[in-house]
Amino acid sequence: MSAESSRGTPRRAFRRSARLLALLGGVTMAGMLAVAAPAAAQPTETHAATSHVVAAAVAAPRQQAASGGAQVGAVLAAYSPTISPATNVRYTSNPQTVSCAYGNFCASVWDPTRGTWKVFDLYYCNRYALSYWQGTGYYYNNQYGGVRVYFYNQSGGTLKSFTTVGRGTYNWDPVWYIRNC
Repeated sequence: MSAESSRGTPRRAFRRSARLLALLGGVTMAGMLAVAAPAAAQPTETHAATSHVVAAAVAAPRQQAASGGAQVGAVLAAYSPTISPATNVRYTSNPQTVSCAYGNFCASVWDPTRGTWKVFDLYYCNRYALSYWQGTGYYYNNQYGGVRVYFYNQSGGTLKSFTTVGRGTYNWDPVWYIRNC
């Protein structure tokens, strides 16, 4: 079995689960709104229990909530984003201002298992395979001399290719590989 097919199955299942949980969360929220006025007058044990679910969903970053609710599913079934081959990893609360060493391509993705942003520093020229990268994230290309960066989809097709030095945002959902050279 190839690495692509073994990797694709959990990712597709995760996305389906995330979408289903988001849909169920929406239905639950609609039901809560329909009974909000009577529930506020006489709090019940059920109402108190659902408020914890709402609080957990609200705690997700706005960027992820705006990307179709993928973060809500990740709160319930959390997987930490990974990259292969392994590279230097660090964490930040603000990926838009993260530093990136000269000669590196740095990519940031939300890590629901830690509740913060995970930053991968790609220095060595390679094609890196991504796992559990969901929603909109950030990158900082600090490679000079016209080095080209590629984002590839599941079948190896190019999604984005650029040599521009600087920061950007990108939806990681369709990206399965990054080549930093």
